[in-house]
Amino acid sequence: MNVNKGKVYLVGAGPGDPELLTVKALRLLRTADVVLHDDLVTPEILQLTSPTAEVQNVGKRCGRKAIRQEEINFLMVTHAASGRQVVRLKSGDPLIFGRAGEEIEALRQADIEYEIVPGITAALGAAAAAAIPLTHRRMSSTLVLTAGHRASDADDSDWSRFASAASTLVVYMPGSNYAEIAGRLKASGFAAETPCAIISQATTDRHQLHVSTVADLHLSPRLPSPTLLVVGEVAQFADRDLAKSLPALGRESETAFALRLAESLSPSAEPWA
Repeated sequence: MNVNKGKVYLVGAGPGDPELLTVKALRLLRTADVVLHDDLVTPEILQLTSPTAEVQNVGKRCGRKAIRQEEINFLMVTHAASGRQVVRLKSGDPLIFGRAGEEIEALRQADIEYEIVPGITAALGAAAAAAIPLTHRRMSSTLVLTAGHRASDADDSDWSRFASAASTLVVYMPGSNYAEIAGRLKASGFAAETPCAIISQATTDRHQLHVSTVADLHLSPRLPSPTLLVVGEVAQFADRDLAKSLPALGRESETAFALRLAESLSPSAEPWA
């Protein structure tokens, strides 16, 4: 491998709260030459980047694509080939609905060194914020992660495999057409009384929670994105009072915390290999 080449780090930014970043992710943000970030990465996390880093939003959100995946791949390869350290910063975990597979292929083809730094995925962050146990020994022994946006209606058959099982279904990117989602759930065999929870902007001071059932899901409010839908008996454990009174750091104190955390680590430290 060409020793003059840089390296690309596919880094998970977690669900939004900067305190949920890994120490390794924070070190990389403080030392990166280039940060290419998703649209859903919160401003509080972006404030942790090195003041000399080139920071670019390459996000694709709600069907709007400001930049094509091929362009993102080109940017990663070009910057790394010029000897720069690149952080490809993804909300949640890079390997879960993050297109990491496509980016890994591009980096391999270009003979660019890369490393994956995992993050807390949205399902875990949202469940923790809402106090929902994603598994329960009396109710759910299986956890299924799926995406609401789909290429074809054939995906309904996949959901039907979990309707009668002791499963928790977590739907990433459910959109705001809950009537359509409810229809898919009913068509897949989910009972009308199955509990559901919609979690919005989990782990941030803008967190919101709405609890419903499959039968009433179509009546749910449109909460700010990003949202995540939990379907299954475990959703009945959602702590409504906790969701309404989650301690919020506030933008200013959250930023102050982030700066103190960054300063506690040596800014001259090399990224961990």
